[in-house]
Amino acid sequence: MIQVYHNNRCGKSREAIQFLEDAGKTFEIIKYLENPPTVKELALILKKLQYQPIDLVRQKEKLWIENFKGKTLTDEDIIKALSENPILIERPIVILEDKAIVARPVEKLNDFI
Repeated sequence: MIQVYHNNRCGKSREAIQFLEDAGKTFEIIKYLENPPTVKELALILKKLQYQPIDLVRQKEKLWIENFKGKTLTDEDIIKALSENPILIERPIVILEDKAIVARPVEKLNDFI
């Protein structure tokens, strides 16, 4: 089953949902702002994405700039920050079994699904 880490206020996230609907795919929406992923879940997502933790951070987000930018952070620190502040997570994340992508731009889904 396809899972989509979705923020309804994000246009790119809505585009990914629309793309999957138009493609006739069945998927589960995970509203990660309401139910933030745990540190363990984020570690698994990062593995599926083949990302380093910093790669998943929305580094232009005001919260990041004001609280984390320029600080020396370990990977564990970054994952904890993402779990505690899910607004910092890049989106939309689309997961299919043991692989995942950040669907920006949405056309990345063409080869993924």
